[in-house]
Amino acid sequence: MSFDQYHEPPEELSQETRTFARMITSLCEEAEAISWYEQRIAVEKDKDAKAIMQNAQHEEFKHFGMDLEFLLRKKDVWRTTLKAILFQQGDIVELGEKGEEASE
Repeated sequence: MSFDQYHEPPEELSQETRTFARMITSLCEEAEAISWYEQRIAVEKDKDAKAIMQNAQHEEFKHFGMDLEFLLRKKDVWRTTLKAILFQQGDIVELGEKGEEASE
């Protein structure tokens, strides 16, 4: 991902929009870090090194969750949609459709 997170001139964006863009970038970076640790853990033979990586990955989960929660608090439509999908039993696609309907 490019460091330049804006697709419009930053000086034309509100502070709220720039913060939102930063948090989206942070969320993407946390997801990428989680993936990198997942790959490293999968191939690491040393149990102590693996334990350290697992601990570090756990921290990235926490950061990802905090970023996501921040974004959800800023966008009610996201929260409504995701409440229908996350931590629910059943077909994920069907839950997504229900979440989309609930947010309309």
